[in-house]
Amino acid sequence: MRKALVITLAACLAAAAGAAQTRGGRERFTAFAVNLDASAGARTGAGVVEIVVQRWSSDAERDRLFTALAEQGPEKLLDTLQKLPRAGYIRTPNSIGYDLHFARKAPLDEGGERIVIATDRYISFWEARNRPRSIDYPFTVIEMRINRDGAGEGKMSLATKITLDKDKKMLELENYGTQPVLLQNVKREGQ
Repeated sequence: MRKALVITLAACLAAAAGAAQTRGGRERFTAFAVNLDASAGARTGAGVVEIVVQRWSSDAERDRLFTALAEQGPEKLLDTLQKLPRAGYIRTPNSIGYDLHFARKAPLDEGGERIVIATDRYISFWEARNRPRSIDYPFTVIEMRINRDGAGEGKMSLATKITLDKDKKMLELENYGTQPVLLQNVKREGQ
């Protein structure tokens, strides 16, 4: 199971590294997040989410993550990711937010950008104590595809395994029964 996680995260990071990193300043995105996962008592729901990238991760930071993952596995990747400086935050209107540690963007062939964000996932005291299966998935990965007009869509994978379909260049879930959080009506707001 951990080997599949290592391969999955490597594919996501590789996809984020596939094109030259576009430098830029702070960017703010809003989206309507829809959680469709009703399995195992998960709470479904919808609401507005704000994603702010205050700085874009460097090539050196990306390389540190690759090295940690390739040489020491997902536990070291988690440690390395947590030690990276804050890249931004994600929050809902009624929350104080959660730090993001990795953010990269690359141009899409048809115009626009593909944005990949990764961070450690909040793990509650109950989850840390009881160690259910979800404890093996300590990462949150967000992918957004933004068109030239600053609008788009995305997916946010919380406590799930994800894979990369290289032919379609799309993120997919290992278990289709566990749905990602869909990000609809993604908009790049004023900078």
